[in-house]
Amino acid sequence: MSGHGADIRVVSAEAVRDILETVAGPFAIDTGNTVSFAFMTAGQVRKHVDADEPIDLAIASSGITSELVKAGKVSSSTDLARIGLAVAVHESAPLLDLSTPDALVKTLLAARAVSYTHPSVGGTAGLYFGGLLRNLGIADDVNKRTVFSSGGRDVAEKVARGDAELGITFPSEINPVKGAKVGGMFPHALQNYVVYAATVPVAAQNADVARTYVALLTDASATPLWERAGFEALMGRP
Repeated sequence: MSGHGADIRVVSAEAVRDILETVAGPFAIDTGNTVSFAFMTAGQVRKHVDADEPIDLAIASSGITSELVKAGKVSSSTDLARIGLAVAVHESAPLLDLSTPDALVKTLLAARAVSYTHPSVGGTAGLYFGGLLRNLGIADDVNKRTVFSSGGRDVAEKVARGDAELGITFPSEINPVKGAKVGGMFPHALQNYVVYAATVPVAAQNADVARTYVALLTDASATPLWERAGFEALMGRP
C-alpha cells in the first residue's frame, strides 16, 4: 500500500540525520506524505532490515547495503553521498595538524582522552578506527585512554563536555553539536571515505513513496545540504 497521506518509516545511520530531517519538510508539503525516523548505527540498521520489519527505507554505509542487496532483503539501492573521517575537538581548541599519518599518530598518543563509537555497536567510523589503531600498533596505548561512545553524535557530545579531548567520527555528526568542531580530517593515506546509500526493503509497505523521497535526496537542490554537512553528493544510481 502506498500513496498520498502515507507515513514512511525510515531507519538510518546517524551520519545523514540532518539532511534527512531537512528534506522531510519539503517532501511532506509537496506530496502530502510524512516521514518517521529512527536513527542508529549502520550495523543496527542492518539488523532491523534482516528481521524483515515493515521498514519503507533503510539508509546505511554502502558496504552494508550491498550485503542487503545480495541477501535479497532490499528491492533497490541508490548511492547518496560520501564522507571522510574527522577528528572532533572542543570549540575553543586550536585546529590540528593531521597532514600525515605520523602527525595523526602523534596527536592520538598525546591526547588526554579519545572517544569513538564502540565497534560492538556496528558504527562505521568506530569499526574502521578500531582496526586502524591495531594496524598502526597503537591500539593498547590509545584504548586505555578511550571513552567509548554509542554513536557519532555521542562522540562529539563527549568532546563538547570535556569527557574526551579528541573524538573520531564524521563531520556531519560533529557539526550539529554545540561545543564541538571539526579539528581536522584524517590524512589521505589513512582516510576512509564512506558512501551512504538508500535502500527500499522488500518488506516496505510504501515503496513508491519511499522512492519519491529518495529522489529528493539525490536532486541537485539537495547538494548544498550534503556539502554543508561535510559530504560529497553523488548522483543517484538505482
